[in-house]
Amino acid sequence: MRSNKEIVAAFYEEAFNNWDLSHIDDYMRDDYMQHSPEVADGKEGFLAFFREFIKQKPHATIVRLLEDGDLVCVFFRCDFESGVVAKVFDLYRLEDGKLAEHWDCTMRVDNMPVSDNHGQF
Repeated sequence: MRSNKEIVAAFYEEAFNNWDLSHIDDYMRDDYMQHSPEVADGKEGFLAFFREFIKQKPHATIVRLLEDGDLVCVFFRCDFESGVVAKVFDLYRLEDGKLAEHWDCTMRVDNMPVSDNHGQF
């Protein structure tokens, strides 16, 4: 049996990097709760958003993946075909091995000056 962290990592590889939503039923509950203001609740709300989102050809590079019980936090770099770069924190609550709830915080960082040597990631 896969850990919650392994489930989220596999979901990111399929959805963000392969743009493949054909196994969404394996990863997400139908009653998925969304706390991101531009995405509707439910699996169908996610799919409506993500079908448009993947037209930008995103690629996620996971920097940190943390698990605490039924919660998984993903910190990742998201590169788009256009050259836009964002840093993103996603927090998921899983239930019975599927994504049940989601929160996020996103910041565009391409061409943003960095005032120290630590970088954005």
